[in-house]
Amino acid sequence: MTSNLATKLKEGTKKSHTMAENVGFVKCFLKGVVEKNSYRKLVANLYFVYSAIEEELEKHKEHPILSKIYFPELERKASLEQDLHYYYGSNWREQVAPSPAAQAYVQRIREVSATQPELLIAQSYTRYLGDLSGGQILKGIAQRGMNLSNGEGTAFYEFADIPDEKEFKVGYRQSLDSLPITDDMADQIVDEANAAFGMNMKMFMELEGNLVKAIGQMLFNTLTRRRPRGENELATAE
Repeated sequence: MTSNLATKLKEGTKKSHTMAENVGFVKCFLKGVVEKNSYRKLVANLYFVYSAIEEELEKHKEHPILSKIYFPELERKASLEQDLHYYYGSNWREQVAPSPAAQAYVQRIREVSATQPELLIAQSYTRYLGDLSGGQILKGIAQRGMNLSNGEGTAFYEFADIPDEKEFKVGYRQSLDSLPITDDMADQIVDEANAAFGMNMKMFMELEGNLVKAIGQMLFNTLTRRRPRGENELATAE
C-alpha cells in the first residue's frame, strides 16, 4: 500500500510555504538582516516547540504508524539548549519562556498527540524537513548577520547524526509514502501541516515588532552620529 503522502504534503503545503517565506521577519532574515535579540527569542520559542514535538513522538515510538517516521537523529532539543546557553548564558532556563504564539503551538502539539497522534506526522514534517532543506543556508545567513564564528549560536542547524542530509530526506519521504494510512487520513495530515505552517508564521510575526524597533534604532543611531550637535539637540527636543 502506497499513500503518496510525501507528494501530497509537498503539493498541499506549497501555498503555506510561500506565505511563510513572505512574512516580514523571514524576508528580512533571508536578506541578511538578523537582529540578535529577536533571533534569540526565536531560538527560545523553537526550544519549547521542539521539546513538545520530541516528547510526544517519543511517547508514540511504538505506534504502528508513527514508529515508521520516528528518527531520534533529527531531534533538535539538545542543539537548541546549546544555542540558548550561548545567547542567554548558563542560567538561560530562568530567562526564557514561550511567547503566546509558541504556547498555542505547543498546546496544539500536545492536543493532537492525545487525541489523534497520526497528525504528529504533519508537525514533524513541517519542522524537520524544512530544517534539513534550508539549514546550511540559514546557518550561513545567521553567522554573517550576527558576526558569529566557530559554530557559536548555530548548533540548531547541525545534524551531527545525519552524515548525508540529502540521502536522509529521500529515505524520510519514502517512509512517508509507505505509511499504511487512508486517503482521508492523508488529507487530514496535509491540513495539519498547513496549520503548522500557520503557527510558525504567527511566531515569526510576533518578532517583527522587535525587529522593526531594532532596525529603527540602528538607523536613528547612524543618523544622529552624522548630525551636528545642535541639530541633534533640536531633534531630541521635538
